[in-house]
Amino acid sequence: AAGLWTVFTLGGVGSKASAQLEQCSPLASQSLLLLLVLANLTDTPDSPNPYRQAIMSFKNTQDNTAFSSSNPHAFQINFNSLYTALCDQQKSDQATLLLYMLLHQNSNVRTYVLARTDIENLV
Repeated sequence: AAGLWTVFTLGGVGSKASAQLEQCSPLASQSLLLLLVLANLTDTPDSPNPYRQAIMSFKNTQDNTAFSSSNPHAFQINFNSLYTALCDQQKSDQATLLLYMLLHQNSNVRTYVLARTDIENLV
């Protein structure tokens, strides 16, 4: 399995940071991997992926607009905490993939990140 993972990470690119993340917080690392797998399961017209729907629709807790619960998978999260955590973990391939997915699939996260004045921390 380790050899296969090395192939997927292009010969170990980022593997040192991933190993450091796993040593520091193995439960967080495994949870992030599980979230990524669940969110990327295929959708069908009959049964859409609830994890992907939740990733695409969550909102900021600090947003002043009313929170509508029409979507059964909708929830709120503090975007400032999320942004800080993603900035701190950008040496991890998993965190970078989560950021990519959030920026492309959740317009609320994309708007928040683009409005930040300290975006260089993320880059």
